[in-house]
Amino acid sequence: MFITFEGVEGCGKTTQARLLAARLEERGSRTLVTREPGGAAISEQIRVILLDNKNDDMDAMAEALLYVASRAQFVAEIVRPALAAETVVICDRYADSTLAYQGYGRGLAIGTLRTLNRIATGGLVPDRTFLLDLPVDEGLARKRRGGDLNRLDNAGYAFHERVRNGYHALAEADPARWRVIDAGAAPSVVAEAIWAALSPFVGCSVLTMTYD
Repeated sequence: MFITFEGVEGCGKTTQARLLAARLEERGSRTLVTREPGGAAISEQIRVILLDNKNDDMDAMAEALLYVASRAQFVAEIVRPALAAETVVICDRYADSTLAYQGYGRGLAIGTLRTLNRIATGGLVPDRTFLLDLPVDEGLARKRRGGDLNRLDNAGYAFHERVRNGYHALAEADPARWRVIDAGAAPSVVAEAIWAALSPFVGCSVLTMTYD
């Protein structure tokens, strides 16, 4: 299976990805926990550029193309080989982030971004996507407590609110793939909700290979 976690900054994606991997491994599954942007050496170099606060004048389309370039390398080098080896891939962000952040957040055309995603990934779509939903102010407060705010963290409340609304629009448009989870509860409670939503499908390895 290919499982992705999405959501606004500070919603707990990294924590929940690791908790889910541990639970699946306890049941005998081989897992890979990874992230976007990044996950592969070249992609991690692009990540540094994307998140560096010094690059706050980056053009929106340049930003989108960098994310897509990172994704193309990541899918080719990491995701497809892992899936071919019957590994459950659990990814902290994926192509939907580009639609939410650069589409709904920055205002770029969703259709164009879908085309770029499809080219970069060869049409590889997750089996399940979990939207960890959290109010923007709470998520940003969590990030501030953790320190080291990056360029996207500092994009402003209105931007992140558009991103959150965009995520909801994406989830509503594809309810077969998306599951919306309240991320405001304790991590253990969120993990149980994720497991309850996923457990009926564990063992399913059929991938949808085209974006709408």
